[in-house]
Amino acid sequence: MDDVLELARQWLSDDPDPEMREELAALIASAEGGDAAARDELDDAFQGPLTFGTAGLRGRVGPGPHRMNQVVVARAAAGLAQYLMEHGGGTVVIGRDARRGSDLFAQVSAEIMAAAGLTVLTMPRPLPTPLVAFAIKHLGCVAGVMVTASHNPPLDNGYKVYLGDGVQIVPPADGEISACIAEVTGPVADIPRSDNYQVLGEEIVDAYVAKAVGLIEPGEPLTVRVAYTPVHGVGGPVFTRVLAEAGFPPPSVVDSQFAPDPHFGGMPFPNPEEPGVMDAVIALAQAEGCDIAIANDPDADRCAAAIPTSDGWRMLSGDEVGWLLGWWIAVGNRRFAGRNVFAQSIVSGTMLEAIAEDAGIPYVQTLTGFKWIARVPDLAFGYEEALGYCVDPAGVSDKDGITAGLMLAEMAGRLSERGASIPQILDELAIRHGLYATGQVSVRHSDPTYIAGLVDALRTTPPTSLGGLEVLQMDDLESPADGLPPTNGLRFTLADGGRVIVRPSGTEPKIKSYLQVRVQVDDDNLPAARARADARLRELSTAIGALLT
Repeated sequence: MDDVLELARQWLSDDPDPEMREELAALIASAEGGDAAARDELDDAFQGPLTFGTAGLRGRVGPGPHRMNQVVVARAAAGLAQYLMEHGGGTVVIGRDARRGSDLFAQVSAEIMAAAGLTVLTMPRPLPTPLVAFAIKHLGCVAGVMVTASHNPPLDNGYKVYLGDGVQIVPPADGEISACIAEVTGPVADIPRSDNYQVLGEEIVDAYVAKAVGLIEPGEPLTVRVAYTPVHGVGGPVFTRVLAEAGFPPPSVVDSQFAPDPHFGGMPFPNPEEPGVMDAVIALAQAEGCDIAIANDPDADRCAAAIPTSDGWRMLSGDEVGWLLGWWIAVGNRRFAGRNVFAQSIVSGTMLEAIAEDAGIPYVQTLTGFKWIARVPDLAFGYEEALGYCVDPAGVSDKDGITAGLMLAEMAGRLSERGASIPQILDELAIRHGLYATGQVSVRHSDPTYIAGLVDALRTTPPTSLGGLEVLQMDDLESPADGLPPTNGLRFTLADGGRVIVRPSGTEPKIKSYLQVRVQVDDDNLPAARARADARLRELSTAIGALLT
């Protein structure tokens, strides 16, 4: 503890943020007084630096090298600037959401990068992540930074990095940037800063909106009734404007969740996948007789949807949304005619492959994350089951919850005009391709070494059956045989078209598993097939949950 306290005192003298210094001084005093909770907090905050994970940094806001704060961000900005200058320099665009610290972290980054010799543009206000990905290509930037922790808990923030292709960073760039950051030593006050950077005007938002609106096929004005929530994030004004300029009626919005709120209304996990997060927008949709309910996550790079059925409203799974958008792009919206490849992450349900094959569209699988999906050559559409969808790779080479929500609204409206509905399309896809049922089992563990040990144990001694289904094959994704880059994960191929993938989360202290079963629909008897698939998926979920606990 003495060593940790000494590190904390050194940090206290270097941190220029009075709020962080006050917080750290209180922790030091409590720890010196024997407070066990304060000692645990200091141990965690000073266990080592945050490292580049999925496209950058992410962690709790607070003092210390294992937290998001001005010191960590300043060193990251200086290291990134060094990397970019070594590769020729150029223009960088910086955006931010409305989380705690986002304005400060964006400003610090702009000042340091400008002083390093880069041309720096900052977004005009807190805006969705997809607008930064768009701005990189639209403005010809060499890199972009988005200060956001997406749908992480309220105490978190993050630092997402893109290079000039508008795609999140991958090896070797992430390692090279990390090495540059490690070279930034000495007091943070010694890092040069400059206010010679430009704040962009609303024209960048105008350009994004125009590109998004151009995705909609011209036709009669749509009368679709949409219920919408940005889940206390920054997507609301942009999404509602996109709908308006595309000719949609004004959506019904969850007023209590529309304004950005760094506390997210008390939600512990402001992620539409989490239980309860969609409740308010579904209740609004039901009360107002809407055709579809749409939610963005707080930085609006993800999109969730719920639909009315004969049994009441239900939320679509991330896979179902991906299959529907793929089907719509393949056969529904004629603006996409002749487009090229469909892609999805390996953890997503594989009905998209059947949809693509049916439409004569090439199909590929990638590792998890849009840093891989968006790199697929000639991409037309890409998705991952965690509510991430790329419907306009030419505009945004990343997941984009705004344009995904726009296309879902278009689909619901055009289907309604034809006397059809989204549930009917899902039924038709199941009859044509088989009933795919997917699910996820995630278990949180505070100790990362325990998570690593679970994966290693499964790798060393794989199960012979899961949920009553024989394990036909286990693929170690650290040594993949299908051309994918190596990653820490395991894929179990099961009898009767089942599949399980297990991997550690790249952004949270979780071990995740992705489940799929497939049941043939006999004599178009969907209820019987659905019952068989649901029972099989429950058995599989129970078996996996026991393995990962």
